[in-house]
Amino acid sequence: MPIEDFACYLKERVNGRIVEIGVGFNFKVALKLKELGLDVFVVDWNREAVQKARELGLKAHVDDVFRPNVMLYEGVEAVYAVRPTPEIVRPILELAKKLGVPAYILPFSLDEMPRGLRLENYRGLAIYTAENFKPSADKW
Repeated sequence: MPIEDFACYLKERVNGRIVEIGVGFNFKVALKLKELGLDVFVVDWNREAVQKARELGLKAHVDDVFRPNVMLYEGVEAVYAVRPTPEIVRPILELAKKLGVPAYILPFSLDEMPRGLRLENYRGLAIYTAENFKPSADKW
């Protein structure tokens, strides 16, 4: 179950522009999506990560998911995250809701996800999906 299988999962569900939130220095999924022909770009608050993504041929932008520049995401059909840190999961889901697009999250195996997400098993990967996510009053 290589992490690139997540790209295959996304390709089966998204036909247009897609963005990875909080890419960090893990570019495997974005590069695979690009190879599969999707219009993908990545964002991160870390300027060095964004620069490295650009060096690898990815479209990349600096953005803070806690205060996102919503105009940057114009035209995206979905957002996704690969092993995001727990504190950015909810802002990712809120951004997706604001944009009116689904969110797909491939967490670390032991990370808890907010309630209301659907869990799917794809080639051994546990993937959480959110469409019209509504945050509950409780944290999880």
